[in-house]
Amino acid sequence: MKDKLTIIKVGGKIVEEPQSLNALLNDFAAIDGFKLLVHGGGRSATAMASQLGIKTKMVDGRRITDAEMLRVVTMVYGGLVNKTIVARLQALGVDALGMTGADMNIILSKRREVKTVDYGFVGDVEKVNAQALASLLRAGIVPVIAPLTHDGLGSLLNTNADTMAGETAKGLASIFDVHLVYCFEKAGVLRDENDDNTVVGEITRQSYASLREEGIVTGGMIPKLDNAFDAIDAGVAEVIITKASALDNLSAGTHIK
Repeated sequence: MKDKLTIIKVGGKIVEEPQSLNALLNDFAAIDGFKLLVHGGGRSATAMASQLGIKTKMVDGRRITDAEMLRVVTMVYGGLVNKTIVARLQALGVDALGMTGADMNIILSKRREVKTVDYGFVGDVEKVNAQALASLLRAGIVPVIAPLTHDGLGSLLNTNADTMAGETAKGLASIFDVHLVYCFEKAGVLRDENDDNTVVGEITRQSYASLREEGIVTGGMIPKLDNAFDAIDAGVAEVIITKASALDNLSAGTHIK
């Protein structure tokens, strides 16, 4: 029987606001068994870029990462946000290790090919070093992974945090009983985006198609759910989309089957 591993992905306002981040980390520290945290930090990167006089360019909600922006996201994701989380977890008695995909070669990516848009130094995950991560987990270390990978040729790459969480879950599913939780500001996938009482409790592939046709699932929720179903297909036991404040009650939220 495989040991349970809980992978938490958190981003958005949660990691930028001290009160919400502290609450989430308290709940994360209380999770039993093996655990791993993947975080974002896009708003902080945008704010830092502005302070440095660097213009943020987005296409369909995706950040264009030129050489200047790569330096910014490396500083913010791999430095400020990552190490703040690590320090706070250490204060809670969690032996955390802040990492990017380049550390221990845990996540290797390929720079995204230029088609209609050149996204610059953006990586699409090719390989997760599950054995390296498992060795850390077995040693009692809790990885805290920033949304940066590398190409194996010396370059860091900005990589979507949802995708990194999903690919990490898929890679570790052969070793652990993996439960993947996407945390954000809402209570789950909502029928009415302004009403947290309209959570869709369960989504299957069949109901997912219907929800998209009805316009209930749109925008950034589509790649999140695509990642979730890919993870389930790869052997991940469960994917949950829920509010960051609900980590102590994972029966809530939206469950992907």
